[in-house]
Amino acid sequence: MASAGIFTKSTAHRVIPGFHLSLGFTLFYLGLIVLIPLSAVFLKTFTMTWEAFWNTVTSDRVVASYKLTFGASLIAATLNTFFGGIVAWILVRYKFPGKKLIDAVVDLPFALPTAVAGITLATLYSPNGWIGHYLEPLGLKVAFTPLGVVVALTFIGLPFVVRTVQPVLEEAEKELEEAAISLGASHWQTFTKVILPTILPALMTGFALAFARATGEYGSVIFIAGNMPMVSEITPLFMITKLEQYDYAGATAIAVVMLLLSFALLLSINALQAWSRKKNEAN
Repeated sequence: MASAGIFTKSTAHRVIPGFHLSLGFTLFYLGLIVLIPLSAVFLKTFTMTWEAFWNTVTSDRVVASYKLTFGASLIAATLNTFFGGIVAWILVRYKFPGKKLIDAVVDLPFALPTAVAGITLATLYSPNGWIGHYLEPLGLKVAFTPLGVVVALTFIGLPFVVRTVQPVLEEAEKELEEAAISLGASHWQTFTKVILPTILPALMTGFALAFARATGEYGSVIFIAGNMPMVSEITPLFMITKLEQYDYAGATAIAVVMLLLSFALLLSINALQAWSRKKNEAN
């Protein structure tokens, strides 16, 4: 019995046997899929002189593409965080006809090829499209403008927020909300003091995922953006243009800047998320 107890205790924390083998495989796979390609980007960039690198990554067209890419990604991720949270709340807390259908439609951007999404959005929001011809008289031009980029990035980023927040809401304890209301808290106080602290880390995770997805998006954007230099030209498209011109070092230089900026923003978001989680645990 004692030996059985020892055996159970020693193996309870080892669901997958062979820690060293599993760790070795994990590091090998991570290096093969992530680290080696990223290191190749940096190594190719190092073939450039500092002056050539600086001139490439700070040219007017490239800087304009940075502003559009990161600005549109930030706006789209913010919109998705707000409306994605509402969609997740409705799917979890309410029962209505067609709920399963709407729940399935949320995953449509995952399944739909990005090029098809871009063509569809460009068709819908063009001046003579189903939606665009109603917006045109109002002075709102979506297709072939920076606004179209925001629409495309919002479309492809929504599922990340919904699918991140949804399981957290499903596991949330409704008894805490009922207790708060029974003690005299208003609906707003219940939301801000009980519900929001619970789902805030998930919302921030969804924001980070949607933002990261948007910064690297290409297929769904190029068709609706119009790709006008200094106006609606995104950075991934600029890198593709460099590759088509056989300027591999220039393409990797821009990719390095994108990588560093994205990493810095995601690191800040993760740090804020960790701080929020610790604050909730302390309370």
